Formats: sequence, structure tokens, C-alpha cells
Amino acid sequence: MTQSVIREVALTGPGSGPYAITVGPDGALWLTLAGSGGVARLGPDGAVRAYRNDPPESRPLIITTGPDGALWYTRSGDHRLGRLTVDGRGGSVALPPGCAPCGLVTGPDDALWYAGMGDDTVGRVTADGEVSTFPLPVAKGFPSMLAVGPDEALWLTLNRANAIARVGLDASVTVHPLPTDAAGPVGITRGGDGALWFVEILAGQLGRITPDGRIDEFPLPDRAARPHAIVADPAGGCWFTEWAANRLGHVAPDGTFTHHDLPTPNSEPHGLTVTPDGSVWVALETGALAHLPPSPPPSPPSPPA
Repeated sequence: MTQSVIREVALTGPGSGPYAITVGPDGALWLTLAGSGGVARLGPDGAVRAYRNDPPESRPLIITTGPDGALWYTRSGDHRLGRLTVDGRGGSVALPPGCAPCGLVTGPDDALWYAGMGDDTVGRVTADGEVSTFPLPVAKGFPSMLAVGPDEALWLTLNRANAIARVGLDASVTVHPLPTDAAGPVGITRGGDGALWFVEILAGQLGRITPDGRIDEFPLPDRAARPHAIVADPAGGCWFTEWAANRLGHVAPDGTFTHHDLPTPNSEPHGLTVTPDGSVWVALETGALAHLPPSPPPSPPSPPA
């Protein structure tokens, strides 16, 4: 286990349930509050502000910057997309009843795409609120998270169907079953190696899928760690949260794993993001953020005597 200097930043207290986090266009950190509803902002100056414009039962999950420069987020509890400008003006777009949106990403077509956990769909929402939906060829597959691949298609995890789906911008769908049964894929991200990396929360593994559908799996040293979210880093590796193990994990381009214990027991790490300076920030469901600063560059070799 790597000894790291991880600090915690208090946010809105127990019950708010910080879930997902992203860097906004203003350089601040924006995160969803799944437990209480709403969004919080941590500014570069350390100031915290909560925006509770939504019903408490709206259960916001994934948040991202939209094509219009606003923050957009899925509201799985009341089947909407929320929208919040960096100066705090809120709004929302109604989605089909029962869709329970989870994953969200801005596509290469400058529209927002979401994964419908409740109705086995992928949805497309333009910045002016036009909604289109596309059915997936699965039943109760629980579409979860989304990422844009190097092929400019949408790639998403089908948590209960135990598969990764590719959705083209023309709505064509290809489903790739996972080699491991009941693996439970959740988080997914585009890696720096031209592939998509994802976590298997039930199998305790990471997975990698290339645009042509080849899948490789990498067991974690702790198979009970329950990896949840994953994000690529600038150096070519990926960071991921280990929800059950209370850790932050990293896989290097050569496949080497490192793990960092979080300072507070049972802090329930969920979403994470990497800032431009290489810092890693993790949303903790207990009501805080964890911050791992970038590693210092190696010291130059000493000159010969």
C-alpha cells in the first residue's frame, strides 16, 4: 500500500451524499449531491457553495460540462436532466418517465447523451432541450455509465446485462458480452491508449475494450474492493475508486497497480476527476472530498564526483 498525503475537504455534511465530480469551465469543482438533491461547487479559493434548486428526491448522479458551457447532470429520481450555469442559474429538461438517467457525456455531435437505467435506452438531448431516445437490445440491462470512444461512438456499461455496448451517432448498437460472468460493469472512461477502460464492481476487476471489441480483464489484488468509478490520467494510466476497500487505486500503462488508503474509514468513495495540474479529487458519500496532490517530479541525478 502506498503512503500518500491525502487531505479531506468538508462540504455539506452527512446526508448530502456527494456522488460524481467534474472540473467546470470556470476551473471550479462541481459535484452532485445524490443524498439531498442539488449540486455543490468548490472554488479555486476553497469556498464551498451548495445549489439546492432541485427536489430532495431528484437523486442527481453524473455531472458534466455541456456544449453550451453550463453544467448538466442526470436526475435519476425524477427523470430529468438538470442544468446549472456557472453563475448559478438553474433549469431542467424533462425526460421520458421511468428512464432513471445515470451516465451522461457530451458527444462529438455537441449534444448530451445519457444512459437510461430504468428503460434500457440511450437518450440524446440538445442544448436547447430537444430529446430523442434509442432502445437498446437488452432487457433490464441497467445501462449505467457512458464515455466517448476514439471512434466517436458512445460506449456504455450494461451493469446487469454484463456487457459493454457501443452506440453510434446513427443509433446503431453493438453489444459486447464480458468474459467474466456477473462482473457488474459500472464506470467507464476513454484511456490514453486508444481503448476504453471500465470497472467490474462485482468481479473486482478492471476491463479494457478496444474499438474493434477485444476485451481484456485485469483482476485487482483485492477482489472484494468493489471498484466503482474510473477516469484517465494525463500520463496514460487510469485512477479508480475502490468503494468497499475505502481506497483510491491507479493502474499504470504497463499494468502496475498502486493503491492509496483514504484517511477516514468507511468514507464510501464514488466519482472522481483529475484536474489539469494532475491532482485527483474524489467524492465521498460521507459528505466530503478527498484530494491527492500530483506526485513531485523525480529529482535529477547527482553529478559525478
